[in-house]
Amino acid sequence: MPPLPSRTQPGTPSEPTSDAPAERGRGRRTAAGAAAALALTLAVAPFLPSDDDSGPDGLAPAGDAPPIAASAAPGLGELTPAMQREIDRVVAAGRDLGAVDGRSAVARELARCATFAGQRYCLGVGWTTQDEAQVAARLAAPAPRTGQERTGDLGPAAILARAARMSPRERAATERAELTMAARSVAKVWQIRHEIQGVPLPEKFRVGSRAVVSGRPAATAYPTDKYQILNGRRTLAQNEYYWCGPAAMQAIAWGSQGKRMNQAFWARRLRTSTAGTAITDMVRVVNRHTDYDDEAHAGPYVALDVADFSFDEWYLLMMRHVHDYQAPVVLHPVLLKRYFPYLDDDASGHFQVGRGFDQNPDGNPRLGYFEPWDQSRFDPSEPHIPRVQWRNAYRSYRANQDHFQHNVGV
Repeated sequence: MPPLPSRTQPGTPSEPTSDAPAERGRGRRTAAGAAAALALTLAVAPFLPSDDDSGPDGLAPAGDAPPIAASAAPGLGELTPAMQREIDRVVAAGRDLGAVDGRSAVARELARCATFAGQRYCLGVGWTTQDEAQVAARLAAPAPRTGQERTGDLGPAAILARAARMSPRERAATERAELTMAARSVAKVWQIRHEIQGVPLPEKFRVGSRAVVSGRPAATAYPTDKYQILNGRRTLAQNEYYWCGPAAMQAIAWGSQGKRMNQAFWARRLRTSTAGTAITDMVRVVNRHTDYDDEAHAGPYVALDVADFSFDEWYLLMMRHVHDYQAPVVLHPVLLKRYFPYLDDDASGHFQVGRGFDQNPDGNPRLGYFEPWDQSRFDPSEPHIPRVQWRNAYRSYRANQDHFQHNVGV
C-alpha cells in the first residue's frame, strides 16, 4: 500500500530522599476506562474527522455511526522479510556524516525514511506523512530564536551534530534498532490514524492473529469534568537545566514502577547530553523500562508527527491515551511565554508528561500535565513553577505544533 498523503492542517545531581514513594500511582483499566477489545469488520465506511479547531465539541462520529467501545492497543508485530529488506535499504543508504559538508547536506543524509505497511517512518523524527525532503528541511532550518533559556530538548543542530559524531558502525547499529522497533509498532500507528483521523484501515489488516479494531471513539464518550492518572506527588523538578527529559521520564516510570529512580539514572538511559534528550530516546526508554507499553495499556509507544492533526484530533488522542489506555503522553512543546504564562522567559523545545484532561463544557478544554521546568531553581529571581499544571489545551496544542518536530510520544 502506498504511503499516506499529507493532510491539510487547519490554521490555527542528586535528589532529595525524604519523599518516599506512596502507593502505586497508575490505575489499572476499569470498566469505565476501557471496554474489552472489540472485533468489528474492517469493511466499515471511514469516519470523517471534524475540521473545527475551536475545541472537542465536533468530535462525534460522522453520520449515524455509533461511538465504538474502547479497544485494546495493538502489541508488537512480527518483523516480516519485507520489513527487514526495507531496514537494510535505509541503513545501507547512510554515509559517514562526518565527511559531509554543510548543515543542509548533513540533514539530507540523516533524514532517511522507511515505509512499513504503508506508513512512513523517518529516522530521528518518527512516524510522519511528510517526505524525506520535508523532514530534511526541518532539520536544516535554523532553530527559532527563543531567548537564552534551554530546558533539555535536542534542537535541529544538536540532532545533526550527535549523528555526525557517531562512527559509521555505531550509527548503523543505532538506526537499525530504531527502525526495527518502528517496524514492529506500525499497527499502533494505523490504529491511531484510523481512530483519531478517520483514515481507512487496509483490508484485513491484522496484528498477529488479531484484527485492528475499526471505528472511532467520540468525545462524548469521555468524562466532561476533570480526569487524571498518575499520583500528583510523584513528580520532581528537573535537577539540571538540560534534564527535562530525565525528569519527565522519572515521573512516567515512577507512576509505572511505584518507586523513584533518580534523574541521573534516567539521563544515562536516555543518552542525555548537555544538548538535551531526543524524543526517540524518550519513546525507547518508556518501552524498555515501564509497563505502559503492554497491551493492557498503550501498546508500544511511538514518536508520532501530529503536524496534520487538527486541535479536535489532537485532544481526542490525549483523552484516548489517558482515559482508555491509562497511560501518560510524552508531550513535546516549544516552551514559549505566549503558550505557558507561568514562564518568565521564552525557552527551548521541552518535554512534559500529559496525564489528564478536562473537557470543561462551560469554558476552554484543559490539559493536565507534569511540568519539569522550574526556572526559579536556576535563577532565584524568577517565579516558582509548580509541577502539577492544568492549562488551556489549545495553547498546548499550538506549542506542540510550533515545535520544529511537532510530534508526541504515544
